[in-house]
Amino acid sequence: MRLSIIIPVRNEAAGIVAMLARLAPLRERGAEIIVVDGGSSDGSAALATPLADRVLSTKPGRARQMHAGAIAASGEALLFLHADTVLPPDADALIAAALRRHVWGRFDVKIDGQHPMFRIVETMMNLRSRATGIATGDQAIFIRRADYEALGGYAQQPLMEDIEFSARARRLAPPACLHARVCTSARRWQTHGIARTILLMWRLRLAYFLGADPRRLALAYGYRVED
Repeated sequence: MRLSIIIPVRNEAAGIVAMLARLAPLRERGAEIIVVDGGSSDGSAALATPLADRVLSTKPGRARQMHAGAIAASGEALLFLHADTVLPPDADALIAAALRRHVWGRFDVKIDGQHPMFRIVETMMNLRSRATGIATGDQAIFIRRADYEALGGYAQQPLMEDIEFSARARRLAPPACLHARVCTSARRWQTHGIARTILLMWRLRLAYFLGADPRRLALAYGYRVED
């Protein structure tokens, strides 16, 4: 089962080379690396080109970028990976084993900051995901390509696309919840403050579950919304 790793990026020049270099062993073992640039102004696409199998360009929007990468992918398994998230070294083998028994899945997550609150945040994220069958993009969602296509891919919405997608995917089957951890950047919490970020995300998720327009929520989160 060939793995295609799809990485949506926008202005990730500071870390994209190191991120892709960490994926080189998986690429050597046959994984396909697809970077989908959403209109970067810092040369991210050019930096990624020597280290990826394909570099695509789309309008901004993580869901749009990931779906474009999935369409272009040649693998039987798809992994959607944020540019600030680090996989365990044997991620390819773990995904292959999981997809022999499951339709889709995700990893547990670790936040790379040292503040004690991060340990609470990551523990709650992992426990909540196991209890609900809902995954976030930080947890590196993976799925069989055929099932991704059957689901119709990511909904083209500017926020909560991961929650919307995993809510549909769990109707097919419960996710494989891998105990192996991906490590995601703490920059979101460090930039805006831990407590403020937690409260904002709770508020946005509650509003989303109550039916709020994802475009309005994306603007509240600080995303630029494109048609």
